[in-house]
Amino acid sequence: MRIINKEAIINAVEKLCIDTNCILNEDILNSFDSFMEKEESPIALGILNDLKKNAEAAKKRMMPICQDTGMAVVFIEIGQEVYVEGSITDAVNEGVRRGYINGCLRKSVVDDPIIKRVNTKDNTPAIIHYNIVAGDKLKITVAPKGFGSENMSKIHMLKPSDGRKGVIDAVINTIEQAGPNPCPPMVVGIGLGGNFEYCAYLAKKALLRPIGKNSEKPYLKEIEEEVLERANNLGIGPQGLGGRTTILWAAAEDYPTHIAGMPVAVNISCHVTRHGETIL
Repeated sequence: MRIINKEAIINAVEKLCIDTNCILNEDILNSFDSFMEKEESPIALGILNDLKKNAEAAKKRMMPICQDTGMAVVFIEIGQEVYVEGSITDAVNEGVRRGYINGCLRKSVVDDPIIKRVNTKDNTPAIIHYNIVAGDKLKITVAPKGFGSENMSKIHMLKPSDGRKGVIDAVINTIEQAGPNPCPPMVVGIGLGGNFEYCAYLAKKALLRPIGKNSEKPYLKEIEEEVLERANNLGIGPQGLGGRTTILWAAAEDYPTHIAGMPVAVNISCHVTRHGETIL
């Protein structure tokens, strides 16, 4: 049995909250270069170049890439041979609290979603997903998610007879309806199967996969590639001002489902698809 002190978790989460909000992942930066080579619209080219400059300036000055520093989404993979002193949930939330206060990040969480909507003033509580795995390590992934793009996400409870075409059409319709609202170019996470809540989890998790890395499952890879092609033929373009760069990537994850259904979740993310991880 390996013991991990909760202070190690707090420190790791605090650093990840700050770093992910200020340092854009290399795979996204590299995708800018790739799409700029293919982009035909001068306006779109200019926007992509500005987005890249913004990300570079944010990293250099350790300032947020975007004013919406998101709601903290945290994925915890904990080995069966790990014992944490204290509450993991409390440690994660304390790390988020310190990260958003010490990093001067915008606090966007309200404690009552309908009536009072009072700001919690430290961006807690986080959304935490736990997964127990083999081993004696604890993996922490922090993925702050802004709501300009989150609000454009959807779940579709399709019929099995809708088939592959129905899945892809649902994804493309979601992207098209989102239009300029999620600050494109977007990154699209697709969750297939499971049930109502699990397909949404899969779509969120899909956003963690590096841009350019297709699913190892052939049928999911084909869906990812077709969504990428069809979405970039919509003409929405960067910031909704036209062009061939509407999405940077589409990633799909799946899970077995019930004979009577075919759940599909589409988690829309802007180009600032932030995530970082550490292993304790």
